[in-house]
Amino acid sequence: MNYSAGVKSLLIVILGLFTSFTYASDTSTKAAHIASPEIYQVLLENEEVLVLQMVLKPGQSDNWHKHNAETVYFERGGKVVIKSLSSKMMELDIPDGHVMWHDQWQHQVSNIGNSSITAIIVERKKQ
Repeated sequence: MNYSAGVKSLLIVILGLFTSFTYASDTSTKAAHIASPEIYQVLLENEEVLVLQMVLKPGQSDNWHKHNAETVYFERGGKVVIKSLSSKMMELDIPDGHVMWHDQWQHQVSNIGNSSITAIIVERKKQ
């Protein structure tokens, strides 16, 4: 893809922010598809990976959950607020087609935009 300098800078900042919120998983915290089954649908699960589809409607928030190391493809991005274990909240405007990777973490996401956000999440099962 051919991105403008501004979009490239935004993507670098987003990746930096996401990777700075990496924490060890707490065994009592549920996986995304268990914590919020109305938002996360299992597309594939085997011994190696868990593949989820996320659909987060405008004004909707998921429940606190965890992910193992993951790659996320935002088919349709949008404006979100993410809360993490560090008690920091960050507001992001994720562009359509954005791809990110980060290590395991726990968080809660709210769609504060006007359109649904859809993403495919490929999560590693073994850490």
